[in-house]
Amino acid sequence: MTSPGELERTLRSQLRGEVDFGAAARALTTMDASNYRRVPAGVVAPRDAGDVAAALRICADAGFPVVPRGGGTSIAGQATGVGVVLDLTRHMNALVSVDPVARTAVVQPGLVLDRLRDAVRPYGLAFGPDPSTHARCTLGGMIGNNACGAHSVAWGTTADNVTELAVTAYGGSSYRLGTGWAGAPEGLRELVAGNLAVLRTGLAGGFSRRISGYGGLDALLPERGVGVARAFCGSEGTLGVVTEAVVRLVEAPRAPVLAVLGYADESAAADAAAGLLGAGPLTVEGMARDLVPGAAAAGPLPRGDAWLFVEMRDEGAARSLVRGADAAHSLLVTDPAEQRALWRIREDAAGTATRTPDGGMAWPGWEDCAVPPARLGAYLREFRALLAAHGLRGTPYGHFGEGCVHVRIDFDLVTPAGIARFRSFSGELADLVVSHGGSLSGEHGDGQARAELLPRMYGPEVIALFGAYKDVWDPAGGMNPGMLVRPARLDENLRFAALPPGGGELSHGVARCVGVAKCRTTEVGGPGVMCPSYRATGEELHSTRGRARLLHEMLAGEVVTDGWRSREVAEALDLCLSCKGCRSDCPVGVDMAAYKAEFLHHHWSGRIRPPAHYLLGGLPRLLRTVALLRAAAPLNAAARRLPPPGLTRDRPLPPLARTPFTRWWRSRAGASSASAAGDGASSASPAFEARVRAEPGSGKGRGGESRPQGPGATAVTLWPDTFTEYLSPHTGRAAVRVLEAAGLEVTVPRGPVCCGLTYVSTGRLDRARTVLRRTLTRLEGAPDRPVVVLEPSCAAALRTDLPALLPDDPRAHRLAAAVRTFAEALEQYAPHWRPPRLDRPVAGQTHCHQHAVLGDAADRRLRERAGLTGELSGGCCGLAGNFGFEPGHHAVSVACAREQLLPSLDAARDAARDSGPAILADGFSCRTQIAQLSPYRAHHLAELLADGLPIEGPADSP
Repeated sequence: MTSPGELERTLRSQLRGEVDFGAAARALTTMDASNYRRVPAGVVAPRDAGDVAAALRICADAGFPVVPRGGGTSIAGQATGVGVVLDLTRHMNALVSVDPVARTAVVQPGLVLDRLRDAVRPYGLAFGPDPSTHARCTLGGMIGNNACGAHSVAWGTTADNVTELAVTAYGGSSYRLGTGWAGAPEGLRELVAGNLAVLRTGLAGGFSRRISGYGGLDALLPERGVGVARAFCGSEGTLGVVTEAVVRLVEAPRAPVLAVLGYADESAAADAAAGLLGAGPLTVEGMARDLVPGAAAAGPLPRGDAWLFVEMRDEGAARSLVRGADAAHSLLVTDPAEQRALWRIREDAAGTATRTPDGGMAWPGWEDCAVPPARLGAYLREFRALLAAHGLRGTPYGHFGEGCVHVRIDFDLVTPAGIARFRSFSGELADLVVSHGGSLSGEHGDGQARAELLPRMYGPEVIALFGAYKDVWDPAGGMNPGMLVRPARLDENLRFAALPPGGGELSHGVARCVGVAKCRTTEVGGPGVMCPSYRATGEELHSTRGRARLLHEMLAGEVVTDGWRSREVAEALDLCLSCKGCRSDCPVGVDMAAYKAEFLHHHWSGRIRPPAHYLLGGLPRLLRTVALLRAAAPLNAAARRLPPPGLTRDRPLPPLARTPFTRWWRSRAGASSASAAGDGASSASPAFEARVRAEPGSGKGRGGESRPQGPGATAVTLWPDTFTEYLSPHTGRAAVRVLEAAGLEVTVPRGPVCCGLTYVSTGRLDRARTVLRRTLTRLEGAPDRPVVVLEPSCAAALRTDLPALLPDDPRAHRLAAAVRTFAEALEQYAPHWRPPRLDRPVAGQTHCHQHAVLGDAADRRLRERAGLTGELSGGCCGLAGNFGFEPGHHAVSVACAREQLLPSLDAARDAARDSGPAILADGFSCRTQIAQLSPYRAHHLAELLADGLPIEGPADSP
């Protein structure tokens, strides 16, 4: 018996691609987007078809099974394996050629669907199948699962759009499949000839979404044209490995129109869907209100509790459809941007469906059953009743025009009783689907989740034929065993079984990662952030999913065996920017920044940490000492000559301000005012009090802005965060000026306060708790009032990290609830104030933590009122606090900035006609990155507004 070590050495000696049998590579591929987990022996990333053939020959000789893997987004377990995983995304990801005249393209299996769509769009063409994972699923995976997507009503499944396949079988034999027997494996023609009756009767009466098993075998019938390539589609890696494919392209509609039809409930929408097919729609998608955020349901969608999204080729066809539909309400959308916004609501349902209304998790397993469209309404009513009978919850949605229903269900896949219920429900649901003439899988394949139940759908003769078909291609049984033919039980290999019981929040958090791999998208544009390190490196190790998988395996202890000391996990998390983008952009809210902080806390417990953890992690205390010693100038001079040890030499340190913000505030407020404040905060400045006395009843000041109404004006506490205090005090001064101009009384805490952010980001959680308790104690004497935090990362830390670190301290929850961003404070407490009109374009970046935790709706409204036009960049600036100053991070830091932020600044400059755009970045890290990597200087929104105010008198000077 060949050992894994011997196999690894042989593969390394004969392959050009990477061979990795290490713990990290294996841990990254134990799971896909399903409920299942299988531990592979190793991972191979072949360079080309020759490497694939060599790997399959060597593995067959050694007796190791093989599973091909694309994006790893399969939801039935078919992209996991116990032998060698072939990662076809690293090298075999090319678009080989496009023939716009013949409307075909030649693709490699690891090509992501969106790359193909982007490449053929200039020719007015598209690839018809379009699963919701189009930004990360691969063509090879789509062929393996016979993927469909929203447009299959018009353009069919992947099998309908494949003309030729280059396939390599277990053992290394290669085949070129198309139409006809040429290139087919030996014995296939004879198998078909001997089973014509079974093929004609056992697979008869199918409909477009009959994907289960080798359901496309009837394509081999002579009257069906002997479609050998078509029959291969949907084989889920159990027959061989696709190394190249010729796919058919379709003409993309030039100006499609979206009709959104509102119905009283989901069943009414389902009943109506089949009746729309005669109008020739491109899509007929369905969803109900419980999958739509409240704001979206109240805004762009028409009235109703369920909707059909129907895309038509042109406006005339769309209007005709609406007139003939029995919808209670409708909406016709012609603007492409508005269409994208509505489609985003529909696509986001895939993420919303992973959560129950009370915040619990719902799991795949019965994600995509399909029935004939005319049966869909009746099926859904019975399906809902079956869920209720088992005490389960799930919200169906999906491709109603083809009777394909997606749903995630809140199975208990941990306890024996829950697993037993999962099993019994699965059998009853399979019977229900079959009773309606349906298919257990409508587009995602059966894998381990449903293959055991295929005999309920097909008779014994068909099941026997499936086994014989598998044996023609794979007589040794080495291709993805346990799937489709001679399958594993559906309740075996559940991924939750590997986690220790009572694993705490980290265990629950990593288990939440269902593997849909939205973090692997490289799509540019829009407000999204996740996942900047993956975008920079392209390595699964640096995706949110990859890190969650490694943490999962660390807790399981089978593959990653070093626990909290794991080098593999430390390496994966080292390039995590703690941007928190995954907290909002991940469909299930995986918060890798929090998991990284906890890992670093344990990883370095009892050990000397890297110097950056002390220098940057302890930045608030260090800078406070420098300020007390009034040593900013000599320290700046020293840093220019030689950066501190333990930090990168690739970028300069930002200079310290000579006068910290609170020192300026105290000198401005005056000794008498400061001594009168006995409530834990400095009182308002003399300038504010003088303004109140000078304008006791007017309520209006220069420029039309609201002025204080007198002593009853709302008091807000301006939080002197570390960055504003020591590095950017001019931002604090600008904020004071704007807040006072808006009629607010500004106070500042008397002693040093800290949100603990730098300690959290370096995993010094005990120190963070100490700092936060001290801060809360300093604030105890202050009356309750809004706390305005200018630095988004500090505001996010106070709002989320503070109550998480001190869950039993009511003071922590009160402070978290009091936190407001600059724009939120102005909108909430000075609603009638009119900001100065700046009337110029704006460019820059929304801070990652603001995007993920705080939201920027108030900022958008404030910018609009001030005449600041244009959108800010998505993505991440790449500096991310301490990240960009730590050794080994500079290249990734710069790559993040160059992906979206810096190009957006150049584009805004080029588009500006007169003066250049205002560059806006509320985060100090974002402003620093822009200053260091571009010719631009960015400003906080408070600075831009302050510059637009009338010049103040001498009373406002310190």
